[in-house]
Amino acid sequence: MQIPQDLQYTKTHEWVKFNEDGSKAKVGITDFAQNQMGDIVFITLPEVGDSVAAEDTLTDFESVKAVSDIYSPVSGDICAVNEDLADAPELLNSDPYAAWIVELENLGETAELLSAAAYQAYCQEQEEA
Repeated sequence: MQIPQDLQYTKTHEWVKFNEDGSKAKVGITDFAQNQMGDIVFITLPEVGDSVAAEDTLTDFESVKAVSDIYSPVSGDICAVNEDLADAPELLNSDPYAAWIVELENLGETAELLSAAAYQAYCQEQEEA
């Protein structure tokens, strides 16, 4: 399981990467999440300009196993959406850390974010449970 060191994570298995000055953040799902869900066949992409609060549902995706919500790790306004996912949602399976879902700006409150090491420990607990 891949867990890049330069990202932060949530206990609901999203990742967030802040830009250098902290004014924007890209959000996606983790390798753990995509592995648990199986082949992703559809994603509902949110709209540019929508606002989202930390820990609220950002969007959802459908896999061969179930439909799952994706939660926002940070409050903000959606300034970009990865349109490639509309035609190729399987990118979330093949490279979940390159296949970001949205980029947020006007950032505010954050959810509880975990370091890579803390997230790895959390995933190990989940697998053992």
